[in-house]
Amino acid sequence: MELMMRNIFQSLGKSRAANRLAKKYGLRFGAARFVAGETIQQSINAVRGLNQDGRVATLDHLGEFVFSVEEALESAAMCIQTLDAIAESGVRSNLSLKMTSLGLDISRDLCVSSMKRILERARMHGNFVRIDMEDYAHCQVSLDIYRELRQEYENVGIVIQAYLFRTLKDMDDLHELGANLRLVKGAYKESPEVAFPEKSAVDENYKVIIQKHLMNGHYTAVASHDEAIIHFTKQFVSENNIGKDQFEFQMLYGICEDLQKQLVKEGYRVRIYVPYGVDWFGYFMRRLAERPANVWFVLKNMFK
Repeated sequence: MELMMRNIFQSLGKSRAANRLAKKYGLRFGAARFVAGETIQQSINAVRGLNQDGRVATLDHLGEFVFSVEEALESAAMCIQTLDAIAESGVRSNLSLKMTSLGLDISRDLCVSSMKRILERARMHGNFVRIDMEDYAHCQVSLDIYRELRQEYENVGIVIQAYLFRTLKDMDDLHELGANLRLVKGAYKESPEVAFPEKSAVDENYKVIIQKHLMNGHYTAVASHDEAIIHFTKQFVSENNIGKDQFEFQMLYGICEDLQKQLVKEGYRVRIYVPYGVDWFGYFMRRLAERPANVWFVLKNMFK
């Protein structure tokens, strides 16, 4: 049943028709728990609340259904406006983005041009930009563009997914760059030809890449709500005398808030991924696919 539900939500997340309906009816039926709002100001207010109890953030203007140059340029403009709003408000937040929202599937050159404009503005504000990793089809081109951008910019990082077979090789290739990586398990449905199908294998590989990146001496963002993984990381850094300034824990807005606050009390840096925007449906479907408990939360809200 859990596998069937996951497949349904992942398929819905890719549906253009479902996405159009979601935009029409807004953040209803529980989505507002995981998405900070549809406007920049709503997202800034959410980040300010996180900052008040010691959490920092990374803002993401959601946009996965981009089919024209105009939409791609609009998405890039929203990223720049978000960076400006962060600077003007004084909140503690980075920026995250998906390169498909910048038109990667339309034109690589268009995407790279927009990335450079965004990174220039981030550098002007003394801020940092994280490139989110997407499905396997976009993995290689994302890494290629990241390497190209690092020739000019230090203020950019990327995401590595533990469930892919290729991950350790990718990390070796990025080692020379001293890459700032967010390490995740992976949220997309992938073929067993390219990804570990068993959760236990993903978990073990996740531990391996956490160890590898920390021991390489590079800044590491451990993005997980899995308390076993969090405990493993805490134990590993303690045993290897790795300072708390070399890593952070990252979690999603609206999920495991008690755990987030507890880690802050223990002196760890905790960064919350805060998505906002009208194009929230694909993101929301992946959150439902990842955790069955999220589905029951939504169902309860529907019947209230």
